[in-house]
Amino acid sequence: MLRNRNLISGFFLLLLILLLLVLPVPQQAQTVIGKYAGEFMAIGVGGRSSGMGGAFVAVANDVTAGYWNPAALASVNYPQISLMHEEHFGNLVNYNYGSVAIPYEKDMSFGFSVIRLGVDGIPDTRNAGWDVNGDGVIDLSSGDRIKTDLITEFNTSDWAFFFTFAKKYSDDFYYGANVKFIIRDIAEYSAYGVGFDVGAWYTPMEKLYLGANLQDITTTLVAWSTGRNELITPTAKIGAAYQFDFSFGRIMPAVDFDVRFENRKFASQFNIGPVSFDPHFGLEYGFKNLFAVRAGYNDVKQFTIGAGVKLPKLNIDYSFARFAMSKEDRLDDSHRISLILTLEEPRFLRSSE
Repeated sequence: MLRNRNLISGFFLLLLILLLLVLPVPQQAQTVIGKYAGEFMAIGVGGRSSGMGGAFVAVANDVTAGYWNPAALASVNYPQISLMHEEHFGNLVNYNYGSVAIPYEKDMSFGFSVIRLGVDGIPDTRNAGWDVNGDGVIDLSSGDRIKTDLITEFNTSDWAFFFTFAKKYSDDFYYGANVKFIIRDIAEYSAYGVGFDVGAWYTPMEKLYLGANLQDITTTLVAWSTGRNELITPTAKIGAAYQFDFSFGRIMPAVDFDVRFENRKFASQFNIGPVSFDPHFGLEYGFKNLFAVRAGYNDVKQFTIGAGVKLPKLNIDYSFARFAMSKEDRLDDSHRISLILTLEEPRFLRSSE
């Protein structure tokens, strides 16, 4: 027991030291509540979860739990590696994810996850103006031009790194936590931040699963090189799922709610004053642990569908999402594919009692 406590304390002490080394302290900083500042971390990871509309807080039982619900990572009994790629809104936005989970002794797991959301090759015309009339002001409406040979490109990218610890408290209750580091870049500007998530997973009766993930629980600070500090307010992700077993397969409906405190009166589906509620609905049918089909509805009013196949040691999942908009106005469709490799061999099995 003492060894386990020392290991956990050392794990979080190392992360704290890293935080103090990398987090800048800008002078004369302006600190504001950054509404939507953490939105890139709310997209979700994994093809299975996306196919279920993101209703996954109580369902997660693999390496992706490091993102969805850190507590559920304790259910992983073999080391796992996951990779994901999504073409978000066609090929406009590249969204990538990778993670690893390591079970430790009989009741703990450690994990690491990384997310990158980026738009590459953005034209930069700030230094390409041609003052044709010589009045010292670049005004395209008055005859000034853009010199195409002076147009450059820049990228914008958002990174998030999750370090996860999870522990099995009893057969029906797990708990866990994330320490996450954030890096954001827009052209020559950059920002750094750190945040904490706390999760719980509980099964009060057989086949009923409850989950909660309190993200950015201490309010996450993102410090920009411009001197502006943005605060990401906490989000509570709460979910439930139930598994029905039949002779022809299993059916699992799931529902999640994202509870935010950012005063999203017009960008949420329901709100009570500054508190908003965004539901996710998902349904999965699986046949003999060989393949599955899924459908869902997520918090940005997208209908989603997906499918997955389980091969020896490898899960392959795909999902498709489309905005519920008119054909003339809608953005391009989103496609996501993910892989989970499980080192399912006796020598890698979690230590037993």
